Amino acid sequence: MLRQVRGRTLTVIAVAALSALSVSACASKAKKAQIAYEERPVELLYSTGADRMDGRHWSEAAQYFDEVERQHPYSEWARRSILMQAFAHYQSNAYEDAIADADRFISLYPGNPSAPYAYYLKALCYFEQVTDVGRDQAATEQARAALTEVMRRFPGTPYATDARLKLDMVNDQLAGKEMTVGRWYLRNGQPLSAVGRFKTVIDRYQTTSHTPEALYRLVEAYLTLGLVDEATRDGAVLGANYPGDRWYQAAYGLLKNKGLKPQEEPTTSANKVLAKRRG
Repeated sequence: MLRQVRGRTLTVIAVAALSALSVSACASKAKKAQIAYEERPVELLYSTGADRMDGRHWSEAAQYFDEVERQHPYSEWARRSILMQAFAHYQSNAYEDAIADADRFISLYPGNPSAPYAYYLKALCYFEQVTDVGRDQAATEQARAALTEVMRRFPGTPYATDARLKLDMVNDQLAGKEMTVGRWYLRNGQPLSAVGRFKTVIDRYQTTSHTPEALYRLVEAYLTLGLVDEATRDGAVLGANYPGDRWYQAAYGLLKNKGLKPQEEPTTSANKVLAKRRG
């Protein structure tokens, strides 16, 4: 599973929660216990929820903040309680509930100073559900979209900075999925289908660690298809961008065994070479 070190992630969240809502907490889980309904002053409900947060009783805390919303829907405390519920649900790994809470806050208070945190928390929920490359990547795509949204809406913020780091990890995960499928196609005699997967890595995820292998696999697939010019071209791109990489050495050897070799190494920059190739 691709997952950020939890302590660092929770530190970012705790700081945000302190500044936006004046509470702090750390990760844990708690058994869900239904609280008895009783009309109580809003301050008492909210403070009880905050106490449960401090005690790491996340499910109970979420219920108290829900009561704040239900019993006092038009109060300032109700607005704060939505994000507190989201945070408590996140901590108990109830990601769907946390996402629903964050979406509700964004819908009701889009211009609120705490809205960036709601977007960020939503992205974290998707990010922490990213699974290994051999499984469905729906959550990975959702994480990618949510993290990109944070960066687009709130550039220059700590949320955007952390989102960018996580986005690099997500892109690497998605590229890894494409590589896994591409290799399977190549092993099973479907080089044309494999080419599509490897080209996706080059076109969409060229800054990831999978790019050198993707270029090598393209050389391999094109040679299988008898497309010598395409194989030689991608060998040259690989050599220009990763001259010392083991995948370039493998590609060079593969081409040489076929009586070929990569073209002269381009003198343009790596980004221009890749851009030229896509064109």
